[in-house]
Amino acid sequence: MPRKFIKRYLPEPHHVRRHRTLRRVFGDLLHEPNLWHLNRRSAAGAMAVGLFCAFVPLPGQMVLAAALAIFCRVNLPMSVALVWITNPLTIPPIFYTTYRIGAWILGQDDQAPAFEASLQWLKDEFDHIWAPLFLGSALVGVAAAVLGYVLIRGIWRWHVLREWERRRLKHRRHARRPRSRGGGSAVARDSTVIGAATRPIGGRPAQPGSARRHNTPSTSS
Repeated sequence: MPRKFIKRYLPEPHHVRRHRTLRRVFGDLLHEPNLWHLNRRSAAGAMAVGLFCAFVPLPGQMVLAAALAIFCRVNLPMSVALVWITNPLTIPPIFYTTYRIGAWILGQDDQAPAFEASLQWLKDEFDHIWAPLFLGSALVGVAAAVLGYVLIRGIWRWHVLREWERRRLKHRRHARRPRSRGGGSAVARDSTVIGAATRPIGGRPAQPGSARRHNTPSTSS
């Protein structure tokens, strides 16, 4: 089932509940049972929440993902885990791509400053790049969220239908197995045949030695 596959890569619930920042911000809201269920709706919603928050170019993505998961009542561990798509290794290429998309939409592609992978460059150029960066990130985040939502629901539905078809075929093969007439087993049928063959005609039990007397020729002539 997709449930087992997804749970294999999710953090343990008690780890999420004990997260210092999440526990401090949300408190008892983390104990809501609906946040830990995993079904087609909660998994698809968590995929959408996590992917959207992953493309938010601001710190605190985990807090934002947890807040949206609580508000939408979708799986919390999955929502929080997906924000790590953007990590220190992937942040530069991902956000540079979203910035270029936003600059192209705003018609500022020719005015883009030379990119440098450093915090100092980000501080110096933030006044010039924030608009295309946020626009491009929002568009890519929404697109990724919609695509992830549809993909998870489709995969989950396909897997359920395949499992249902497998069970139906198994039941059909079981129903086609040959059965004895009258519902009896082969051993019982054989016992009935043997008993009928040894029973004399007329239903009366055979007398001991009767067959020998009839078959032995008479010598008193």
